[in-house]
Order: sequence, then structure tokens, then C-alpha cells
Amino acid sequence: MGCPMPLTNTEIKNARPSDKPKRMFDGGGLYLEVSPKGGKWWRLKYRFGGKEKRLSLGVYPDVTLKDARERCSEARKLLTNGIDPSETRKAQKAAAVARDANSFEIVAREWLAMQVPNWAESHATRIIARFEQDIFPWIGGKAIADIDAPQLLEVIRRIENRDALETAHRTLRKCGEVFRYAVATGRAERDPSGDLRGALPAVRGKHFAAVTEPEKVAEVLRALDGYRGTLPVRCALRLAPLVFVRPGELRKAEWADMDLDAAEWRYTVTKTDRPHIVPLSRQAVEILQEIQPLTGRGRYVFPGARSAKRPMSDNAVLAAMRRMGISKEEMSGHGFRAMARTILDEVLGFRQDYIEHQLAHGVRDPNGRAYNRTAHLAERRKMMQEWADFLDQVKQSDPVG
Repeated sequence: MGCPMPLTNTEIKNARPSDKPKRMFDGGGLYLEVSPKGGKWWRLKYRFGGKEKRLSLGVYPDVTLKDARERCSEARKLLTNGIDPSETRKAQKAAAVARDANSFEIVAREWLAMQVPNWAESHATRIIARFEQDIFPWIGGKAIADIDAPQLLEVIRRIENRDALETAHRTLRKCGEVFRYAVATGRAERDPSGDLRGALPAVRGKHFAAVTEPEKVAEVLRALDGYRGTLPVRCALRLAPLVFVRPGELRKAEWADMDLDAAEWRYTVTKTDRPHIVPLSRQAVEILQEIQPLTGRGRYVFPGARSAKRPMSDNAVLAAMRRMGISKEEMSGHGFRAMARTILDEVLGFRQDYIEHQLAHGVRDPNGRAYNRTAHLAERRKMMQEWADFLDQVKQSDPVG
């Protein structure tokens, strides 16, 4: 096999094409094939299983004579061990394709596609952007099975280092969900995020300012009643503690969702994109009836000051509270939710699942099924009326005590 004299670099460089492919042997089955168009390919001729076979070793001059001999030697070692180098090449290519198909980004996007239909649009957009900006550029191209805890931590630290510790924790949790999906679908053996428990500093709990003592609640309610600004803001201020929805849901409330005869407000929760019902107390209905002549012909219950085509601004209620002397340390727009949750439980004694459902939190029954929007509606209707009556009673109590 091969020719007696090894090839030289000069011979290879000066080799000219002919009418037919020309083979220049180096030894050990290695030869250079010169095509009629001038291309030069390194090939190895060998026998395996009684059959003559050929293996491509690269193109000259990208692969030099020295490189070709090294590749030939590696292939010969495989043959000595009873391994067909052509099959090894095919297996390596298949493994590379599999790694690309099972990269972290491919698996993550597959997982995201399954989750997005169950998420609110704003939440989905935020999560996808977080992966695209903070995760994919660094480990997106790596095979998900090859990513270990130190590599993942290095990526998460980038988020932490820009003073976004809470975002770092949330992103780590989402990465963990992707890894667990990869394990479930047979593309990874374990979730390395579990090894990072305690690797990030703890996030200090942040709570929206709220008052929960009846005496202080009375002070806030009297201040709200005393507001002398525009009617939309005045009504929004008075309605906020009665319905204790999220501030954005209150300011974007639409008349089409209000049924004053049935005393119900039905809308889709922005955070979870799920339908929700707020039973309206007698006091809440009276406030809506008060503002209906002014804004009832438009879309929004509480339109903006500059245009009725837009809802009230984010800051309208908060700014009004500050002007009345209610500090941000004392009460926030979200604070009405905390106030209701605490007092309904600790003072009025309502069941926590009624309260959580009315707060539009994820509530499940003992069998793990999510309650639907009408669950315990009669009990919640009673609760909302007792809550409104309680607020009236507290507000009318003797300020001196």
C-alpha cells in the first residue's frame, strides 16, 4: 500500500492537474488526490471487514502534509483497535448535531413555548427578554447536559453584579425549571441549579406600606373622604379600600366590565391573565353610581385628566394621598390589599382561602385543582359587604378613641 518514497512539500505545492484525478501516495494508505480542476484532497485508503474503504482527511493547503500524516496516524490507531474510522467520523458528526439540537437555548425556547400560553403577555415578554439578554449570550449555545453549577453561577452573577439581586434569584429559578424540563425529556441527567442553593445573598423582604390597626385605618379613611380634588380621583380614592384590587386594575377599570344591577365587577387579572369577579358592596355601588353620570359614556370609569381615551395615570391616586399628608411609609396603593388581607383574617375572621381568592391569588382546593372565578362567590359577596360595613364603622368611630 502506498509508494516507496514519501511526499515532500515541494512536490505537493508543484503538483499540477491533469485530465483525470491524480493520486500522489505518501505511505500507510495516505495519498493526495489532485482533481482536474486543481483541488487537492487528502485521503486515507484502508481495509476494514474485508472491504476497501476511503476516509477524507481534509483539503490542502488548509491541512498541511504534517497535519495529514497526524490524522492518518490517528485513524491507523483506531484500525489497530478494531474500530472503523469512517464510522467514528459519522458518530462524531451525529453527536455534534445532537449537541446543537440540545443546546440550552433550544431546550429553553421549547420550554418557553409551552409556558407562554399560560402566562400574561407582559409576564411572558419579561421572562423571554431576561433569557435573551442575560442567559443565551453566555450559555445558550452550550449542550444543556454539559452545563455545570459553576458555569451557571457565573452567568447569574452577571445579573447580581448590576445590583439586580432579586432578578438574579428569579432568573436562577427559571433556569432550574428549564434544566428540570431537560431532565424530564431525556436531554440532561440533573439540574445544576439545585447546587447553587445559598450561593446568592438572600433578598431582603420588601413589603408595600400599609396600615392594619383599626385606629390608623380610620385616619386614612377620613383623609380619603376629605379629598377635594377632581371627582374621578376622589371616587377612585374611596373605592380603592373597598375593592382592594391592584392599583393598575383600579385605574384601568372599564364600564363594560361593571354590572351595577348585579353588583359585580368582572375583568381579567393583568398579572395572571385569568378572569376574576369582584362582588361590589352597597358602598362600592354608590360610589360608581356617583361617577357614572360624568364618565359612564366613555370606556374608563376613571379616565385620565388630559384625555378620556386613556385611563387615570399611575401616579394620580398616590399623588393625591401624599397631598393629604399620607406618607409613603404609612400607606401605598398596594397597601389596601395588605390592609384587607390582615383585617379580614385577624379581625373579621374570614377563611383565608376566601380572602386569597378575592385577592386574585392562585388558590387551590385540597385536590390541587385551581378554583374557578365563581368559587365561593356567595361567601365572598358576604365578606365584601361586611368589609365595607367594617370600614364605615371604623371611620365613624370616635377619633379620640
